[in-house]
Amino acid sequence: MSTNYPYVTLNNGVKMPQLGFGVFQVTDEVQCEEVVLEALQAGYRMIDTAQAYMNEEAVGRAIKRSGIPREEIFVTTKLWVSDASEEKAKQAFARSLEKLGLDYIDLYLIHQPVGDVFGAWRAMEELYQEGKIRAIGVSNFAPDQIMNLMLFNKVKPAVNQIEMHPFYQREDVRAFLEENGVVTESWASFAEGRNNIFTNPVLSEIAQAHGKSVAQVILKWLLQRNVVVIPKSVTSSRIKENLNSFDFELTAEEMERIKTLDLNQSLFIDHRSPEAVKYLSTYKS
Repeated sequence: MSTNYPYVTLNNGVKMPQLGFGVFQVTDEVQCEEVVLEALQAGYRMIDTAQAYMNEEAVGRAIKRSGIPREEIFVTTKLWVSDASEEKAKQAFARSLEKLGLDYIDLYLIHQPVGDVFGAWRAMEELYQEGKIRAIGVSNFAPDQIMNLMLFNKVKPAVNQIEMHPFYQREDVRAFLEENGVVTESWASFAEGRNNIFTNPVLSEIAQAHGKSVAQVILKWLLQRNVVVIPKSVTSSRIKENLNSFDFELTAEEMERIKTLDLNQSLFIDHRSPEAVKYLSTYKS
């Protein structure tokens, strides 16, 4: 593994790789197991899955097959809305742990700001105190929801995983999280290819200047903003390419040019809309 592989330190002192491997939408169990194994062999040391992705067992098998010591791999999984309550959260965590075949989880997140998140958080605090989780956090929470959670609970969220890419840069949210000691983690870093992101003229020109791909430029842009990234790919060459995003720096001018791409709106879902809450409440994992 590269000696300049970056880590961030969470607010409880736990070190988390700044670049990991995501498995959202990799629903084929055989394929998921193989690409996770390939990612680990390539040098990734963080794997991000979730109860709702339906592939925790495949991730667990890949980790076991890799032969890499457990303490060297940072594993994230997430609690789904249907189990967002104090009692159900503990049961859901136990199921995830069993599927992954692990003794503990490095980072456990509330996947959506829907349901009894306070009850779920209390259960997660207990699991954290028992040493079954090394850090707890949230996903898709807005700043006011983060503040509400911080003010009325014992343990502050360590991470907030949110949609973030050049078309939805969320600098105000990132700055708020940083001020409050919460690490920002990006999902959909490549906007899932929307808006022709991989052929965008600004990103393409910057990539050409560095002899890198557009994907590597996007990852570097996020890394330079102190954001954790978890790009997903099922293509061998891209799995390796994404990992090779540390050996160059974007200039201040290039960072400013990327700023101009911000559309300041989600390309996927507005988590603050009643329609989104209703939809998420009916989706079963």
